Amino acid sequence: MSRKDDGGAPGAESRGAHLADPSTDATSDGQLRRQIEALEEVSRAIVSDLYLEDILKLIVMVTAEVMDSNICSLLLLNEKEGTLEIRATQSVSDEYLNKPPIRLGEGIAGLVAAENRPIQVRDVKADPRYANKKVAEKEGLCSLLSVPMCVKGKVIGVLNCYTSEPRDFTPQDVSLLTAVANQAAVAIENTELMVKTRVIQEELEARKLVDRAKEVLMTKKGLSAAEAFQRIQRQSMNTR
Repeated sequence: MSRKDDGGAPGAESRGAHLADPSTDATSDGQLRRQIEALEEVSRAIVSDLYLEDILKLIVMVTAEVMDSNICSLLLLNEKEGTLEIRATQSVSDEYLNKPPIRLGEGIAGLVAAENRPIQVRDVKADPRYANKKVAEKEGLCSLLSVPMCVKGKVIGVLNCYTSEPRDFTPQDVSLLTAVANQAAVAIENTELMVKTRVIQEELEARKLVDRAKEVLMTKKGLSAAEAFQRIQRQSMNTR
């Protein structure tokens, strides 16, 4: 009797409470598709014939869109100076673009690079570690997710995503931004390797030309190897 009065079979209410919300599932699926598409677009850019600056610009634009970010910026490490410098951002603000370089270990991005770990901040204006509070106020920046850019275990830069509203970034957000950051790091390394390879090839070609010229001078002019090389050097200086 009491069972009837309770409204039917026991546990019916608790079972209903655990039913999935279709709208939540649809939102999650949509976000996942956007993330996959973003990673695919970044991957295509990396293997394309675009110049490095264009690749980095595309990466920050795609990342800002998929992360619903107000500003996304990519900073590369200047090893000689020990600083992080902005190399790409979709922001057109002079204040943001002219921010001074960040020293390793200083500020949020500096800590991320020095410690090789992601850092998220709910409100940069209230965080004592954040150095550019005036820029944050002017640009309306609030939350920040900053992740290291790594290739072969080495940090070469930092990828930042800012939002205009307070946001608690999820583990999925961190994973996505880290994946994009590491893909960008691979693109940069590949470009640098191509440049180094080209320089080495040009040096080898120049050396071959010098060796041929030396042989001609030694054969036709009867010069020693040292004399032939000195004459080539003088001619090279005269043509500059």
